[in-house]
Amino acid sequence: MNRRAFLAGTGGVMAMSGIGVTGIARAARVKAVGLQLYTVRELFASDPVGTLEKVARIGYREVEFGGGNYDTMDAAMLRAAMDRLQLRAPSTHVAYEAMAKDFAAVVKMVKTLGADTIVLPWLAEEQRTDAAFGTVIAGLNRFAAQARDAGLGFAYHNHDFEFLTTSGGRSLYDRLLDETDPALVKMELDLYWAIHAGADAAQLIDRLSTRLYAFHVKDMKKDKSMTAVGAGTIDFAALFKRPGASQVAHFYVENDEAPAPYIPDITTSFRNLSALRF
Repeated sequence: MNRRAFLAGTGGVMAMSGIGVTGIARAARVKAVGLQLYTVRELFASDPVGTLEKVARIGYREVEFGGGNYDTMDAAMLRAAMDRLQLRAPSTHVAYEAMAKDFAAVVKMVKTLGADTIVLPWLAEEQRTDAAFGTVIAGLNRFAAQARDAGLGFAYHNHDFEFLTTSGGRSLYDRLLDETDPALVKMELDLYWAIHAGADAAQLIDRLSTRLYAFHVKDMKKDKSMTAVGAGTIDFAALFKRPGASQVAHFYVENDEAPAPYIPDITTSFRNLSALRF
């Protein structure tokens, strides 16, 4: 076979496989950039519908409820606004206490918002002790089973304390992974907080693998403070192309410390995350 025929043949095979003649696979991208509404909690608390309108105008297609007193609002009203704006909320942050008090009410709210996954976002300091954490573990397994029975998924969202606090010689995060049902309790990995705690994010992603539900995408400055996606030091492309990240479907922008008036910050994050190829 001469060189021209060889190149023509390999070019055809590469084209069919989605690979260019350079041998580089076509880059992936985040198909639906989401926003954790905690980022704009002050705006949302005073004007929920107006805030959703601004978020949709930027180009976000997914939101995750959390903070801003959303759980005291009319869930049907919020759902109607999202439907009009072509937004969806795949998951919702719900406090441990709310689930323990009335799980049926939580299910009703979550389903009204159109979500299919409940996420536990935080544990109070008194829940992180050796004596209390076993009760927390049992609660997570119970909530996850109740969610499954209601046709919903369940996930846990980390901060840094899970990696820095030990219990019985292990980190709380290791205990969460070892002692909760892997089929029912998934993980929403906040990349900033894991890296802030000193965890190797790449190794962690591959370790979690099929337990990974979603990423919280927030960037880190050199001084370890938060910043808009793309304005910091975290190599998101390298993390998103890890083998363990292959099944992650939701990428939520979040900045707990976004500066007022908030909209410029989430606009920067949206544009940079939308443009990312990995």
